[in-house]
Amino acid sequence: MQKAALAVGVVFLLVGVLGFIPGITSGSLGLAGHESEALLLGLFQVSVLHNIVHLLFGVAGILMARSHPQAKNFLLYGGVVYLILWIYGLLIGHDTAANFVPVNNADNWLHLVLGIGMIAMSLLLSRGTTRAASTRP
Repeated sequence: MQKAALAVGVVFLLVGVLGFIPGITSGSLGLAGHESEALLLGLFQVSVLHNIVHLLFGVAGILMARSHPQAKNFLLYGGVVYLILWIYGLLIGHDTAANFVPVNNADNWLHLVLGIGMIAMSLLLSRGTTRAASTRP
């Protein structure tokens, strides 16, 4: 569980850094909002705010990976947050002020995969630990 949370945290930290690197991120990087023309890897719409969110999420994952309960919470509730972001991205107009992060269709589907994946990790990786803990005297 802790290794999974650490790995997810490191990936988010890396994505946050990559979002600021010209060449890996193409186009004009805006502060926030749908006006940002920057595309990470030519696919995912990002902004300064979006990159900072990735950095903070990565730091949270790394810090929460220190203990099993915190690692599980990071994966479970982080996954829930990403599912909410997926729904949000589907409901808003991508060319409106409501798209303040910003997100595009590629971001939306990535958020779905991340949400399901993180929740699945939190549930599947904790299956043996609760049984093992309950059998101890």
